[in-house]
Amino acid sequence: MRKFFATLMLFAIVGGFAAVYAQTKIAVINSQDVLEKSSEGKKVVARIQERDKQYQASIAKLDEDIRQLQTQLNTQRLTMTDEAAVQRQNDLDKKTTERKRMAEDAYAGMQDLTNRLFKKVLDELMPIVEQLGKERGYDIIFDLQKSGAAWVSPTIDLSSEVVKRYDVSKAVPSK
Repeated sequence: MRKFFATLMLFAIVGGFAAVYAQTKIAVINSQDVLEKSSEGKKVVARIQERDKQYQASIAKLDEDIRQLQTQLNTQRLTMTDEAAVQRQNDLDKKTTERKRMAEDAYAGMQDLTNRLFKKVLDELMPIVEQLGKERGYDIIFDLQKSGAAWVSPTIDLSSEVVKRYDVSKAVPSK
C-alpha cells in the first residue's frame, strides 16, 4: 500500500513539473551575434581593433630595436672592448625586459578595454531584452553565449530583433 501511494505521489510530482514546463515560454539571444551585427557593437569592435593595432605597432618598434641591438652586438663583438660589449648586452636585456612588460601591459589593457566596452553594450541591451520578453510573454530568455546550449530552434532566437531595437535606440535623431 505504501509503495502504491509513493508511486502515485511520484507521478503527481512529475506530472506537475511537466505541466509547468509545457507552459513556460522560452527564447534565446546570442549576445556575440548582437555585438557583431549591431552598429554600436561594430563601433566597439573597431575601437578594440584600433587599440590592438597601436599596441602591436609599439611592440613591433621594440622588436626592431632589439634586433638592431642584437645585430650590433653580434657583428661588432670582436672589435668592442669588454666594457662596451657588456654595456650592449645590458641595453639588449633592458629592451627585452621592456618589450616583455609592454606586451603584458598591452594584454591587460586589451582585456580591460574589451571587458568595459562589452559590458557597457550588454548593460544597454538588457532593458531591450526585458522589454521584448514582456511584450511577447516570455518567461525566460537565455543568452546562447552563456547557456551551454548545443542547439536551439531558430524560431525562438530573438537576436535579430534585439539588434534592430538596439540600433534604433542608438540612432542619432535627424534635426
